[in-house]
Amino acid sequence: MEPVQITVEILDEYGESFEFALSDLLNNALEHAARHENISTGEVVISLVDDERIQELNRTYRGKDVPTDVLSFAMMDEGVGEPEIFFDPEDAEQLEEDDMLGDIIISVPTAKRQAEEYGHSVERELAFLAVHGFLHLIGYDHGTEDEEKEMFSRQDAIMLAAGITRG
Repeated sequence: MEPVQITVEILDEYGESFEFALSDLLNNALEHAARHENISTGEVVISLVDDERIQELNRTYRGKDVPTDVLSFAMMDEGVGEPEIFFDPEDAEQLEEDDMLGDIIISVPTAKRQAEEYGHSVERELAFLAVHGFLHLIGYDHGTEDEEKEMFSRQDAIMLAAGITRG
């Protein structure tokens, strides 16, 4: 198995302290996501924010004036693969270690609410949102039923491989 060198920078604008090692959790989740997608290197920035900040970003960039759980802003937008994929994983070896894949913005209050609603830990929800955001960065979407099925199948496989369960 080829080593994965994904650099994950975490910007904690929310200022929450967790009962688990947040950095280890998010690094583990994204390393598994990268490995699953045959991406061996790159950089991702994850920002943890409050509902007001993510709503502002959602309004500005998506025209939706509501808070959401996760937003992704991809940097690799010149695709060589299928139209919905920003780059073909077959060409992932062309990425340099400092190539910026993009930014993932996660609302901590929304993640907490969703964890409670879905009956699992905040830890699991934050990892899931990071994986979900990562898949968006590399071009996956869930705008159609087929896209949703593919993306969610990939998310499930990544979370299972990372050992992050709903329990």
